[in-house]
Amino acid sequence: MARTGGQVLIDALRQHDVDTVFCVPGESYLAALDALYDVQDSIRVITCRHESGATYAAEAYGKLTGKPGIAFVTRGPGACNGSIGVHTALQDSSPMILFVGQVPREFKGREAFQEVDYTAMFAPLTKWVVEVEDAARLPEITARAFATATGGRPGPVVVSLPEDMLVDEVDVADVPVSRRALPEPSENDLAAFRDILSAASRPLVIFGGGGWTGEAVADLQTFCEANGLPTVASFRSQDIFNNDHPNFVGELGYNTNPKLAQRVKDADLIIAIGARLGETATMGYTLVKSPQPDQKLIHVYPDHSELGRVFRADLPIASDIGAFLAQARRHIQVDPANWAGWLADGRADFDAWTVPGEYPGPLNLAEAFVQMRDILPDDAILTTDAGNFAGWTSRFFRFRNYRTLLGPTNGSMGYGLPAALAAKAARSDLPVVCYAGDGGILMTGNELATAVQHDLPIVLIIANNGMFGTIRMHEEREYPGRQIATELRNPDFVKWAEAFGAQGERVTATAEFGPALERALAAGCPAVIELMVDQELISSNITLSALQERVRKAAK
Repeated sequence: MARTGGQVLIDALRQHDVDTVFCVPGESYLAALDALYDVQDSIRVITCRHESGATYAAEAYGKLTGKPGIAFVTRGPGACNGSIGVHTALQDSSPMILFVGQVPREFKGREAFQEVDYTAMFAPLTKWVVEVEDAARLPEITARAFATATGGRPGPVVVSLPEDMLVDEVDVADVPVSRRALPEPSENDLAAFRDILSAASRPLVIFGGGGWTGEAVADLQTFCEANGLPTVASFRSQDIFNNDHPNFVGELGYNTNPKLAQRVKDADLIIAIGARLGETATMGYTLVKSPQPDQKLIHVYPDHSELGRVFRADLPIASDIGAFLAQARRHIQVDPANWAGWLADGRADFDAWTVPGEYPGPLNLAEAFVQMRDILPDDAILTTDAGNFAGWTSRFFRFRNYRTLLGPTNGSMGYGLPAALAAKAARSDLPVVCYAGDGGILMTGNELATAVQHDLPIVLIIANNGMFGTIRMHEEREYPGRQIATELRNPDFVKWAEAFGAQGERVTATAEFGPALERALAAGCPAVIELMVDQELISSNITLSALQERVRKAAK
């Protein structure tokens, strides 16, 4: 039966069990939108207010579900606006497919209205970018896009859709969903792993990256328990391991406990599972040196092209994370007595680091996050934006269940609110809280209208300190006394929230936060809590005055 290219494409999405699409509508892919009209009973279309919101949401949906998140944007400006979500998916190893409208095929190469060469534009940001010239190839190309997005190291794929191709009528069969090929560790890999671990006295597991499942998370905990291994989350991966578990000893990121950083240096064996060991987690490749680490390194990663790319591992293992851990928990068991004290000390350091202290001002963010972790159920989803304010989350909140944290490892401001919409769309049964700064929220805050329109009752918490705090911190450290461009004059965020049709409330003191959060969770509609944060709280590690004093002393 003849179908338009748009119908073939949407049928291919249904074939791959797509249930949600994020988009900003555009004339360049009208035929695909028309095909979505006919399948509203099986595919929910969430219209966003900016392409960055649509692609952030798709990335978060993929990160949360393990299935590729789907976004549609129009040609030219739409594609450029949406590129930030693609970059986030690449650095976060999240499965995602972005469908982009394109000029008609006969106009290509003339710099037609809104024409962009997507192959050139997206090649560095994706696992694969392709332009569909023939509607009859849509089933084949869509199937490959899904396989590519989820295979090996998960990531983004961009598919360009010429406008006239989508209205062509073709008679073509759908392509069945392909099975994922999952590489497994060899017996020699497991034996070598066991030998290296047996010879260690200060081992440390660092986990992170994409491609995890609930089963893999459970196997990681079982494996680490059995071998008494201290475990560390790479940047924004804390929800992979229960933070209350005695084997969990902290997170490597921009808010790292100095004692944990030293512990990584002091380790004689690093076991990296799923983590790339990027710049952030290694503090600029100083905790784990490139190309030759001071510690022995076992690196387990699902994509062989990453192994040896930055670090020379003593034992590189190209394996699916779940497949490796299923084997490891059954076949690798050593006596952990040699490092029992090492584990206990690491956990004690973590416990001490996460006790709230005294901070300037009437609102103690540390105490607020302790209240939040007591109020929220363990399966509540917390999304964060990028900036120093997020460090209070990683230090004082406790993630206890898998896939309860969605944050951008590429440090992309504006991520938090679109990610919260995606989380609520995927898991309507769970509380979803977004924690954003006053700088980042006005980059994608327009998506609060999306939350109201599509009945996505998320809670948005805005830390308002009237500045781009992270950049101010860098200015104070590198160019003391020369602050510029970081002060912000913000709207009244309570009235701002109410203008969208959301509930709004302002918190100025620690005791007010818990009750405000409970009211927001019970509101039944999107709710905004504005936290009035003293500028002295420039990070959870140091106050603004203490930073300035440290710089002054160092300059003498």
